[in-house]
Order: sequence, then structure tokens, then C-alpha cells
Amino acid sequence: MLAPAVVMLRLPVMAAEAGGLARRGESMRAISEKVAAVTEGVAAAQLSLVDSFSRFWPEIMTGKTPSLLNGVALERSVHAALKPASRRVKANFKRLAG
Repeated sequence: MLAPAVVMLRLPVMAAEAGGLARRGESMRAISEKVAAVTEGVAAAQLSLVDSFSRFWPEIMTGKTPSLLNGVALERSVHAALKPASRRVKANFKRLAG
């Protein structure tokens, strides 16, 4: 929910940078933060799936439906992938609003 607010706070700064009225710090920071968040998100998603793979046989042996087959593993993976981006958006909102 904070992403649109961060975009609205960043646009005037980025417009000033594009017009040559300010240094290009915010644009470079925005790009580098996005690349870092994507990288962290991919790594977190992969680790979550590896964890689900490691739980496959124990879940079978205890009579549970494996999380890899019922979609729970993918749901966990998506949530893990979105956490880094969510943290960065919250931090950006605090920094830009304050």
C-alpha cells in the first residue's frame, strides 16, 4: 500500500534530477534498491522452495499432503520473495516522508 506513496514522493525529486536542478542521487538509489530487492527476493524464494523440498519426505511419511503438491510451498515462496521489497518500500517511505 505504500508503494504509490513512495512513487509520489520520489517523482518531484527525480524530475528535478532530470532537469539538472539536483544531483542524480535519488534516481541511482532507486535503481540500485530495486535491483537489490529483486536479488534478495529471488534468493529468499529459492531458499523457501529448498526448505519445502527438504520437507517432502517427512510430510509423506507422517501422512500429510506435501506442501509441494498442495500449493503451500509456492505461497510461502511468494511471501518470502516479497518481504525484501516490502522492507525497502517501508524504509523509503520513512526516509522520503520525513
